[in-house]
Amino acid sequence: MKDKFYQYILKLQDNITSKLEKVDGVAKFQEDLWERPEGGGGRTRVIENGAVFEKGGVNISAVHGELPETMQQYFGVKDANFFACGLSLVLHPKSPMAPTVHANWRYFEMYDKEGNVVDSWFGGGQDLTPYYLFEDDAKHFHKVCKTACDRHNDGFYKTYKAKCDDYFWNSHRDEARGIGGLFFDYCKANDDMSMENWYAFVTEVGNSFLDCYVPIVERRKELPYTEANRTWQEIRRGRYVEFNLAHDKGTLFGLKTNGRIESILISLPPHVQWVYDHHPEKGSEEEKLLNVLKNPKDWV
Repeated sequence: MKDKFYQYILKLQDNITSKLEKVDGVAKFQEDLWERPEGGGGRTRVIENGAVFEKGGVNISAVHGELPETMQQYFGVKDANFFACGLSLVLHPKSPMAPTVHANWRYFEMYDKEGNVVDSWFGGGQDLTPYYLFEDDAKHFHKVCKTACDRHNDGFYKTYKAKCDDYFWNSHRDEARGIGGLFFDYCKANDDMSMENWYAFVTEVGNSFLDCYVPIVERRKELPYTEANRTWQEIRRGRYVEFNLAHDKGTLFGLKTNGRIESILISLPPHVQWVYDHHPEKGSEEEKLLNVLKNPKDWV
């Protein structure tokens, strides 16, 4: 399974970066191949200073070795080895009218001292972070997510949408990072789903990403905006940074397993502001967004 999924994310990375270069029209992805001293490595692709994308990364990794003590405590195991592979992406458009997007699809195995697989699971999802709320965009993103879920289980969308709203919650701000999408983790074989079934589901969601996001950014990338719009975007980007550094489990795992720091922190936007005690004007489009972030809603 680990070889099968790794081959899948290699191809998915190619498909996504190729399409995004066409959307941008100017910038190309820079590729870095890297190795992890403890075992494994990855292929990082970064786009910067484009016509559409100010900064973005579409990265794959496959790492293995002894699970660090801090992570053994987290998983409640001892003397365990692991293998983890996945594709993770974040795209920060230049225009505040186009939303930031994040996605991740991953597979994990844990082994005993003899090298036997003692646990394995899939995880992943995709979520949207707009700076200005276009309800048609929110509905489109969630509709595509729901369609992918419904092909496998008509309860998946409701469950994983709720998990997404719960996970991407900036508890110290009492607000969501964005308008959600899907989040699933520890997807293990059970009476209803084999690992092959989970593979089919996770790859279905992965394949839906471009349909989720590209139509939105195509609609919004050339809308006019002001310097005030840009300032609001940079303030909201600050909240994005706060979540990734304070709460995100993927960032924590990368840092605790001696991951490549440049790849881990590629999710951070290039231009950010922290304005003291900032509040949007009453009745403004900025306040409209904030009201939804404080009270996540059902979009489909």
